[in-house]
Parts: sequence; C-alpha cells; structure tokens
Amino acid sequence: MSFGKGCHLHLIDGSAFIFRAYHALPPLTRKSDGAPIGAVSGFCNMLHRYVEGNTGPDAPTHVAVIFDKGSHTFRNDLYDLYKANREAMPEDLRPQMPLTREATKAFNIACEEIEGYEADDIIATLSCQAREAGGRVTIISSDKDLMQLVGDGVEMLDAMKNIRIGVEGVEAKFGVGPDRVVDVQALAGDSVDNVPGAPGIGIKTAALLINEFGDLETLLDRAEEIKQPKRRQTLIEKREQIELSKKLVTLDCNTPLDFTLDDLEVKDPDPDVLLPFLAKMEFRSLTKRIADRLGAEAPEIDDTPQPGAEAPEEAAPDAPPIDPDKYETVTDAEALAGWIDRIRERGYVAVDTETTGLDEMVVDLVGICLCVDAGTACYIPLAHKAEGESGGLFGNDDLAPGQMPLAEALDLLKPVLEDDSILKIGQNMKYDAKILRRYGIRVAPFDDTMLISYALHAGLHGHGMDALSDRYLGHTPIPIKEIIGTGKSQITFDRVPIDKATRYAAEDADITLRLWQTLKPRLHREQVTTVYETLERPLSPVLATMEMHGIQVDRDTLSRMSNAFSQKMAQLESEIHELAGESFNVGSPKQLGEILFDKMGLEGGKKGKTGAYATGADILEDLATEHDLPARVLDWRQLSKLKSTYTDALQEHINPETGRVHTSYVQTGANTGRLASTDPNLQNIPVRSEEGRRIREAFVAPEGKVLVSLDYSQIELRILAHVAGIEALKQAFHEGQDIHAATASEVFGVPLDEMTPEIRRQAKAINFGVIYGISGFGLARNLRIPRGEAQGFIDRYFEKFPGIREYMDQTTAFAKENLFVQTLFGRKIHTPEIAAKGPRAGFAKRAAINAPIQGTAADIIRRAMIRMPEALAKMPDSAAVKMLLQVHDELIFEVTTEAADDLVGVARGVMEKAADPAVKLDVPLVVDAGQGANWAEAH
Repeated sequence: MSFGKGCHLHLIDGSAFIFRAYHALPPLTRKSDGAPIGAVSGFCNMLHRYVEGNTGPDAPTHVAVIFDKGSHTFRNDLYDLYKANREAMPEDLRPQMPLTREATKAFNIACEEIEGYEADDIIATLSCQAREAGGRVTIISSDKDLMQLVGDGVEMLDAMKNIRIGVEGVEAKFGVGPDRVVDVQALAGDSVDNVPGAPGIGIKTAALLINEFGDLETLLDRAEEIKQPKRRQTLIEKREQIELSKKLVTLDCNTPLDFTLDDLEVKDPDPDVLLPFLAKMEFRSLTKRIADRLGAEAPEIDDTPQPGAEAPEEAAPDAPPIDPDKYETVTDAEALAGWIDRIRERGYVAVDTETTGLDEMVVDLVGICLCVDAGTACYIPLAHKAEGESGGLFGNDDLAPGQMPLAEALDLLKPVLEDDSILKIGQNMKYDAKILRRYGIRVAPFDDTMLISYALHAGLHGHGMDALSDRYLGHTPIPIKEIIGTGKSQITFDRVPIDKATRYAAEDADITLRLWQTLKPRLHREQVTTVYETLERPLSPVLATMEMHGIQVDRDTLSRMSNAFSQKMAQLESEIHELAGESFNVGSPKQLGEILFDKMGLEGGKKGKTGAYATGADILEDLATEHDLPARVLDWRQLSKLKSTYTDALQEHINPETGRVHTSYVQTGANTGRLASTDPNLQNIPVRSEEGRRIREAFVAPEGKVLVSLDYSQIELRILAHVAGIEALKQAFHEGQDIHAATASEVFGVPLDEMTPEIRRQAKAINFGVIYGISGFGLARNLRIPRGEAQGFIDRYFEKFPGIREYMDQTTAFAKENLFVQTLFGRKIHTPEIAAKGPRAGFAKRAAINAPIQGTAADIIRRAMIRMPEALAKMPDSAAVKMLLQVHDELIFEVTTEAADDLVGVARGVMEKAADPAVKLDVPLVVDAGQGANWAEAH
C-alpha cells in the first residue's frame, strides 16, 4: 500500500518500551545459559498486547518501532555536556538491547534507527512526512519532547495510562500550544538531558512569558521590558545559553532516512519466524498463547534449569482447554447431589464463593462454584436478583428464577465442606471460609493455591489468581470488570445475569484446581513443604477467627482526637504561614517547594519530571536542621496522616452490627513472611510520637474485660546474635542486660554504670540500623550528627562485633549464588534483583541481609499464633478469651479482668517456646506483657 490519504501510521518509542519493561519486571535469566532476558520478556509481552489490541477501523496501516542508535548525536557536537548527567545503562540491560531489535523484527514490525540521530528525530521526520502525505499519525510514547509534534493529524498515546494526548493535553502540560513547546523548553531547560535553559525559570513561568510575548525570539529581543530584575537579568545575560537550549530541544524533521513510509506497512507475524524466536528466549506461556492465536504448533522449549536459576514456569498437567461455555449451572437438588457424589468419589474439590462485595463481615453470599476435574466445573446461583420491568438489572429485589433456595443448597453442601476426608481447594481460601462460616459452615481441611505459590516463590512474582493463571496456565481469566462494570455503572454480583455469572465464577474454580495440580507437587521438589504445612496453611484459619472477632473501637474517642488534630493542624498552618511570610496550601508539594527553594532560597532543591521541586520527608528532614518551617511541615503532615488514615477513617470501618473494627490480614503481603493488614491497616499506627500512641486509646475492651498485650522483646536483635554468633550480645541477653546499654559499652568503651541516655540512644540507633543495612548517611540523619562521625560509629560496631560483617558477607554471597535466602525455619525469600546494577543493587543487598532475620522473627510469631488456640482452649473460661490482633511482634488479646493474669502466663509460655523444637536458639525469647482498658494502657 502506498502511503497517502486515509493511512494511519503508528510510531512506537522503542526506548520507552524497553526501559518500562526493564523496570517493571524483576531480573530474569534464560534457563539454558543464564543470559538476562527480563527486559526482553516484558518488551515481547508489550508488543504482543499492542498487536492484539490494534484491530478494527482505527487500526494502523503502517507501523514502526523507533530506537536510539549509539549515544553520540549532532546535539553532542552543539553542546558537549548534552545528556552528561545520564546514568550509564545497567549492565544486565546492555546485552538485551540487540534482542529487543530482534524481537521487533520477529513480530514482523519495522525496526528503525539512524546513526547520529535520536529516535525522537526519526519520529519527527516520519510524522512530518506522513502529515504532508495526508495521513494520520499516532506516536506511542509519553515523552514530553515529542509533544511539539502534536496537531494537524498527529497525536500521542500514553500506552501505560491509555491516555491520548492532543493539542489540549499539550496545553495542559506546558501552558502553550505544540508550536510553542520548544520555546518553553528552551527557557525551562531539562535536568534529565542536561539542557541548561534559563536558571530560575520553570515551565509555569516560561509559559507565562511566551504567552505574553508570543515567542522566544520576541521575548529575548524585548527582555529589557521584564519588570522583575532577576528574571530580566537572566534573560539578557543567558541569551546565548537559551538559544542553544532551543536548538537542543528542537526535533529535526529532516533526518536523512534510508527507508520510506511505504516500507512501514503493517504485516502479519510469520509463525515460522516469531515462534522459534520466542522459544529461543524460553518464553513458554507467550509462545503457547501466540501459537494458539496463529493456529500453529508451539515449538518445543528446552529450558533445563541451571543451579540457582529462577524457578521455571510450568504448564498445567495435561487437561482440556479452559472453555467457560462448557460449565454447568446447577439449579436443583438433584443436580447438586450428582456433584456431591463426584466430590466424594474424587476426595477433593475446588471451591469458590461469589458475593455482593469484598467485606466478608457484611456481604451476602450470591453463589458457589465447584470443580472436581480440570474443565469440569459448575456454578450454583443462590441469590441473583430478577431483572427489572425495563429489562435492566436495577429496581427489582425479587430473586431471579432458576436458582436453588440458599438454605437447601447449604444443607446439602455442609456435610461435604466440613468432611475431614475431603480436601477443599481455594485461591485465598480464608475469604471463602469466612463467608461460609457466617452461614454456619466451617470449611476444613483446605489447601490454598495463593499460599502454596507464596511458600514456593515469595519475592519472585505476585500470587493473585490472574497472575498465576497467566504464568502457569497461559490463560487470562475473564476480568471482573467485564462482569460487573466499573465506576458509577458498576453493579454488585447479585445483579449479574446467571448465564454470565456461570462463565465467570466456574472458570475461577477450574483455574484454581489446575493451579493446585501444577503447584502442589513443587512444594516437595523445592523443599518448602514444611513451610507451607506448618507456617502457612494452619495460620489461615487462625487469622480468619481473629478477623471475625475484631476489636472494639470507641467512636467518641476518635471524634475527639480528630477535632484535636484539626485544631493543632490549624495552629501549625498559622506558624508555617508566618515563617513563610505568606499564605499557601501546606498540603501542596508544589507550592511548598516554591516557598522553600524559590522564595526562601534553601539549598537542596531538585525538580522532578513535572517541573516541581521534590519535598519528600527525607528532604524536609534534612532541611529541618537549618530552618523551622520544614520541621513544622513535617509535624503538620504527621497530624494530617493520623487524622485521615486513622481518626477519621477508622470511624468508617466500625461494623454497625458488632461495634468493632474487623481488619483483614494478608499472609502474602511481604516477602519475608510478615503479615500485612488491610481495611483498615492496623500495622502502621505510629508509636514514636505522642499523637500516634494516643490513637491506641480508641481501641478498647468491653465492660468487665481488659486488653492484654504480649510483645516479643528485641526479637530481631536476638536472632541476629544467634545467626551471627555474637558472644557479647548472647551473654547480655542471657543475663537480662539492657542490650542497647551493653552495645554502647562495647562500642564506645563506656562502663555500664557511667552510661548516659544520649550514648544509649546512639547505640540503639546502630543496633536497629545495622539490621536494615543502614549507611553512615542514614545514621547521621537519624542521630542528627555529621556523616563522618556516624560512619565512625558503624565502623567501631563492626570492629567489636566482626561476626555481623561475616554474616552479611556470607548471606550476600549465598543470595548471589542461589537467588534466594532462607529463614531458620526453611522459608525461602527469593532475591532476583541481587545481581542488579546501580541503585537497585544496594537495596537488594540490604533486603537479602535483613530477610533471614525479619523472616525468622515472622516465622516465630506465626508458630506462636498457630499454637495459641489450643493453649487458650485449656483455660477455665476459654470462651471469654479472644486473640484479636497481631501487630509486628505483638499479640493483642481480650479477656475477662479476672482471667487476665492467667492469660499472660499461658500466652507468654506459648510465645517464648514458639521456636522449639524446630530451632534451638542460643538466646532466650522474652515476652513483655501489659494489660489495660485500652490498647495504649496495655502496651
């Protein structure tokens, strides 16, 4: 096809695709030779989604992926410091660059690059040629430098956000139209590309100036008319620099091309080229998906794993294709009885529930799905609403026909779901178990594919069903938004037509069974069966019980705190405005940055991609040593977060029926085994500030009862002393010494009887900092002391405790060799980024060092929680004792006042012996206990 009127050209910014793919995925290696392929994998998936998604009347007729070739361009000849600030390409990305070109060609998409020119110049030239030929152009990129091309048939598409950028979008970004973007950029400069611009003039000011004077040349010619002295002087003195900047940011629409628009015509992929390339890359799932789409046979992939390589993707056992149209809708007792017979014959069943929402404590059960063999699944609708008179789903609360009565279905299912001889299989089974418990059914025993995946691959990938299905089955499940919609038009599941619900719900059960068949055998092969069977699976029902208990929260206390916080915030705002010399929105990072760095002239101002100054907590903490205003802003932000996140939000989470807050614990929320808490998050209530501690006053015990807190004392330091073999620390723990004072005595040579609070505080900061790999810079910030002095503290610490450095070195070496580390209980925490380069390498190393310590602590409290119900059941008034919360190293109980002391004895005994007999620690575990009318008193 000759390019002309009616043609549509897509130009893909290849570099943006590559770097997005590289940073979106953990480092992956090819199993056969260990070559890095993470960016190639992400790039191929993005190309595949692009090809799949561009069909229909608006599809492109011509397409090309445009790359940069080399780092030296004509702009470096104009200005030798152009892009001088750019970080070097990560070493593991460099060998992947040629493979992305090869991938583009394998997809039969034109792949273009020109020596001495940037990809943006090629895109500009092609856009201009296509526009002149009467065609349309879509530039697939979010790069602001390309916005000067928008207009007259040229638009941009931010594929990540699925946002199209036209003239209005450019104006919103730059404050001017596309034809004046280069003028604004010439003034504002670009720190990323090291374009100097006009010092002190940002995007907003530049736009105001260009709009006032019309264009850059007129502005510079009439600079004497500028009223602000500093700005006038800058424009006059820096004219040559500004004019150079315009040359640097202006794209070249006359780049010499060795191809034509006609060469970019869209072509279908050739299976004989694409599939072998994907197989060579060992992309098993993508190869299968594309082979199925092209009607071709997927080539065999030889991906024999190398020692220490990432766990390979596996296909599900031989099974029929997933076909939602073949699932059965069960509408009567006879049909359900047939399914129950099959379940009893098989001995296991995958189970999933459908409900009206996500809050297990208030939602209604709508239906249940079952699966006993891959491809054989059913949905039992129980509470779908009838359609309204207009045919819509709203306005009618009568039940739709063709459903079993809920009570009848549950009566038939209850014996099976509670039968100890039949294994129930679920994905995030804790949710379904809580739903069914509210309807009188206690599901047991069960396997959970989410927890199996977590035990196998913590740190490698997500453990949600969609991610697992895509990874291991090569199948993308029906998205929930296709069933219930989104936004204002979203409906609850009971309003979904039954035939549509059957396809969606039964597919979930089918996928869950296939995942179980795929993943369960790997537990033994990867030697994590004990982790799953002793730490993950038995904890799930314990957490479900705790969540259903909830904890009582006093609404009046929260309201009073909210009011007090509001008053304090208003007072702080007044102080901040007085210090700033003007009123501004304290909650606006942009306005705050302008006050701190433009008006007040404080040092350390750095602008991000948006042109606004960064004003994160780390920056404000540094500035707080120089000026009171940033310190007040930090105080204001803390109060604002406490108010919005806790004193206001907690009131919305109080269950109207129970008067309690029912958080949900996520076992897979942290790679190390630590629990996460959601809706609401009770793990991150601050305890260092007085205001943060006060929030715990709102968590109360009912009349006649108290809350009891049991908290492991310095458990991570004890584990560090054990794993690193630090005799001085072990002895201090055995003797019950103040560990921070003992550390200070060792490091600083101060006798214990001469210890001062300041020296102890420094030792405490080092003790806890070392666990998390703190640097001299970080310790200096924490202690507000010079960096050299802080580094001296750390150096002396390692001199006194050389075993810690040895532990760190050994752990890092193990992680690099095996790509995982382990807790004392065998939990594997994968460290795929340990071989990364640049800033990520430091983070990965610190995470690898800390993971065995934090993970072992998490495993210990898990073991305590699992053993706790049996121990509490032996107490005389066991029905009145409830374990309510787990927060890091602390467990919270509710008990009658009379039984509180007995509870402390029982629970403390369980917690202090939780490591036994699996691990014999060289140091004792010690648990601190407290009790009171509220959590603050108990802690």
